[in-house]
Amino acid sequence: MPPLAARRGEIEAMMRLFRKRPAAEAGRRLYAACVSQARTPSLYAELATPDTVEGRFEHYSLHVILVMDRLVRQGEEAAEVSQGLFDAYVRALDDALREMGVGDLSVGKKMRRIGEALYGRLRNYEAAFTAEEGADTLETILARTVYDGVEDPPLAEMAAYVVRQRAHLADLKLKDLLGGTITWAAG
Repeated sequence: MPPLAARRGEIEAMMRLFRKRPAAEAGRRLYAACVSQARTPSLYAELATPDTVEGRFEHYSLHVILVMDRLVRQGEEAAEVSQGLFDAYVRALDDALREMGVGDLSVGKKMRRIGEALYGRLRNYEAAFTAEEGADTLETILARTVYDGVEDPPLAEMAAYVVRQRAHLADLKLKDLLGGTITWAAG
């Protein structure tokens, strides 16, 4: 066996393998903050979000999308943190499906559909945020996602909540977000 000095490259490679990745860790902290905010009781009591698996999924997705929207086009480190957030989101959904008893053979198919749904929502929300010509309004998107099947939902109030959170996130220091620290607007 070669002396330790000769194996230095191997040892350094192994250390890199097990080293914590700051962007992934920041993404996990941001996801935890999104989940916490998505569980705010007023979203369900005052803004009439259905307290169902689907309603919670829509709020988790919405809050993740708001943070990803804040990180978009903010440089390579922000892209890595955004990817860490997305990875944490997907991992949590995978775990939730398994806990709900979805079989291993079905999880992949369901995760693919969930991924497609999230990317569709990302595109639709971004188009609404930028008032892209021909894009659905924020209220229209909320009606078919958060409030799907809800009669006479408070769309204007929920849209105002989303706009308020997006403006608040825009005011946060990028450095804090890249470190995994986030706050949400009150109310």
